[in-house]
Amino acid sequence: MTPADGAASAAVKPAFKPLPQKGPDVTVERRADGSILLRSNHAPGEGPRSIAHLIRDKAQAHPDRPWMKQREPNHGPWRQVTYGEAVRAAEGIAQWLLDHGLTGADSVMVLSANSIEHALVTIGCYTAGVPVAPISPAYSLISTDHAKLKHCVATVKPRVIFAQSGVMFERAIATLRAYDPTLVFVTADGAGEGAIPLSELTATEPTAAVHAAREKLGHATVAKYLFTSGSTGMPKGVPQTFGMMAATIAGGEGLRSEEADPDVVPQSLEWMPWSHISAGNISFNAVLWGGGTVHLDEGKPIPGLFETTIKNLYEVSPVVFGSAPIAFGMLAEAMERDPTLRASFFKNLRYMGYGGATLSNDVNDRLQALAVAETGHRIPLTTMYGATETQGVTVTHWATEQVGLVGLPVPGVTIKLVPNGTKLEVRVKGPTVTTGYHNDPEKTAAAFDEEGFYKLGDAARFVDDNDPAQGLMFDGRVTEDFKLDSGTWVSVGTLRPDLVAAASPWVMDAVIAGQDKPFIGALFWPSMAGMQALAADPGPGSPIDKLTAILKDKLAAFNATAGGSSRRVGRFVILTEPPSIDAGEITDKGYVNQRATLERRDALVQGLYANPPAAGVVTV
Repeated sequence: MTPADGAASAAVKPAFKPLPQKGPDVTVERRADGSILLRSNHAPGEGPRSIAHLIRDKAQAHPDRPWMKQREPNHGPWRQVTYGEAVRAAEGIAQWLLDHGLTGADSVMVLSANSIEHALVTIGCYTAGVPVAPISPAYSLISTDHAKLKHCVATVKPRVIFAQSGVMFERAIATLRAYDPTLVFVTADGAGEGAIPLSELTATEPTAAVHAAREKLGHATVAKYLFTSGSTGMPKGVPQTFGMMAATIAGGEGLRSEEADPDVVPQSLEWMPWSHISAGNISFNAVLWGGGTVHLDEGKPIPGLFETTIKNLYEVSPVVFGSAPIAFGMLAEAMERDPTLRASFFKNLRYMGYGGATLSNDVNDRLQALAVAETGHRIPLTTMYGATETQGVTVTHWATEQVGLVGLPVPGVTIKLVPNGTKLEVRVKGPTVTTGYHNDPEKTAAAFDEEGFYKLGDAARFVDDNDPAQGLMFDGRVTEDFKLDSGTWVSVGTLRPDLVAAASPWVMDAVIAGQDKPFIGALFWPSMAGMQALAADPGPGSPIDKLTAILKDKLAAFNATAGGSSRRVGRFVILTEPPSIDAGEITDKGYVNQRATLERRDALVQGLYANPPAAGVVTV
């Protein structure tokens, strides 16, 4: 290559912004049975004794620094709590809990979404050594039978229930009061029959008992219970210890390549729910470790609510932006229309992170084009992979052209890849992994293998078998993959994002059908932006008619280069009913549950394969 050629390539592919993390360095052990062990050669760094100790130390260092900000109702001005104020309020809550006899054998359940008050309750519970149990607000607000809500209560047996609004959660509170009359209810607004206002707890004068309770905390202390999504049954309660949280922080510190600037207060914007591991543990604790300020975003990546996120991004320019892939697609659409938003978003941004699903190449390309237009550089896109049971266990901690990576093991964690059919199943062992499910020895025993590795149920493969340092790629859910009637395997986890990319920007997400069938069928949810554009198009036909024609052409082109039957779509249908949270079709984070959707929409699936096909089914 000549210098001129190199300059031309650089112009086409601008350099990434520097990522302040160490490069990939991994040890690989290949066993005779075909399994493979992977460990990072980077040693873990420092981690905290507990999160209660961590926030106390940060409050002592900078008591007046804002820890958390949240809008007043109707997108009003920001209200805030400083690190010093948070610790004082948390110690009052802790004293109240201790006064009422709560111990580590009890719990406090939180019904409502992210809020400053929710955060204070969490830190108060941590300080007292009483586990907190945040659950999805959908279990209270959307569910018609409150079955999951009652199941969660039965699992961890809380003595205190917290909700932000006694009015909003009135129906759930009534259900729980009838279920267990001994429950004590606390609400942020003091509303609700017999509810205690949170202000009474925060105003409690802490005594030496709070200091004594905090000094008993260690890595073995259970800090909280998080519940799995319940995609294969009722949610399972997973104990989260301070040791698991500290090991995640220590793993990240082991990858740091430069010291944090003490004069920079990292700003972040967070919408993902604290009832999930990503936001509730990893992001929540990372903000504390960095002494940063988190702005709570009441927007979500769904039509009608993402506009709130956009408004916040005009004011908050994050250093790191993390979200689910669905949010990145919507953000790209918004920034392509709005240079002012683009400028604010990229102003301080060093890197982006996604998780929960695979980001499509199309969305990545669009984000990078926006980054280059604004900054002259591409932005490193990282991802951390894990589960409720494991925290984050792998991370992509280097700038890479690839999307769909799950990276390499976090320092201190061992990954085991075990042959399972045509794939390698991912298992993990290390200090970030839970010891089992709460009060469920049967499910605990089934979750671990004979060596004590937790079985994630996902598959992964090396980007390059001869160069493991390039990392692992997600290779689908072992339980989601299926065979066509020809015996051909279909890898759902890789096909779904490729189909969404091929149909971009007209499609929000897809579900793949075809088990024991002669061809693959697809169910598509249209994107709101795409439908709005089609509605504004003066051409003949309804928006659905226009979308049908577009998708038929897009899929025909996709099939032409797809190769074998494992990737060719024979028929598709457009879904007009949005995914249901209550039915488990989509999580709070925007991740679509393949199995739940196929089961709930079985009539549509049957219609895909009927002869002749049902109304609305399109043959490609």
